[in-house]
Amino acid sequence: MTAKKSRTPNPAGEKQRTPNRGPKPGLSTLEIARTAIQIADREGLDAVTMQRVAAESGVTTMALYRYFPGKSDLMAAMIDLAGGSAPVFAAPSMPWKERLVEWAHRCAAIYQKHPWFLEATTVRQSVMGPNELSWMEAALGLLTEAGLPPKESYYAFLAIIGHIRGHATFEGRKSNSGSRRLWVRELSQLLRAEGAQYTVLKAMLDSGAFSESPDEAFNYGLGCILNGIVTAKSKPNTRTKK
Repeated sequence: MTAKKSRTPNPAGEKQRTPNRGPKPGLSTLEIARTAIQIADREGLDAVTMQRVAAESGVTTMALYRYFPGKSDLMAAMIDLAGGSAPVFAAPSMPWKERLVEWAHRCAAIYQKHPWFLEATTVRQSVMGPNELSWMEAALGLLTEAGLPPKESYYAFLAIIGHIRGHATFEGRKSNSGSRRLWVRELSQLLRAEGAQYTVLKAMLDSGAFSESPDEAFNYGLGCILNGIVTAKSKPNTRTKK
């Protein structure tokens, strides 16, 4: 007489076999993307590998590919989730220019909160997700409200987002080299030694410009762009076709 096989479940065994039968119950692409964002926030984008994300999500690497066919798909989800859906900037009581300033600051805050965001949006190969599109839609809506025609609205948007990304690039490079104070001190030492060659830079340093809050520079540049938009929309289009 042969002994009957025990029907007692093996929780550990069941957990190990679950990924082989399909996606882990209760796990979603949203949760996986959130886990990947946490890794990137702590350690940078290079730390986000399919193996690492799978391990921290509690599934095998092969199982992770059932949620995301490749890392580029995972990165696209990370980008869209990190920014979230755009807030409403359509309050009629506020001028379009003030609302666009708010839009720019909130957009810049995404790059500041997630330092990897700039690199991820630079190297990605997919189109923008629904959340990103909502941010673009909001900005273009405000520019259209300002009186710009479609093409000019798009060009103005590129100028604004370029300013935001340029600011994030500059701030990211300085943070990688150490604190702002250290960066200014090293620059000061260099300019003192080579002051005759960099007279304009030396004057900027002496003025305290490099020690100002990053927000000061950001707001100044943004103001220049928005004032340019106001000036451009008040003049007839004089561009000539080539």
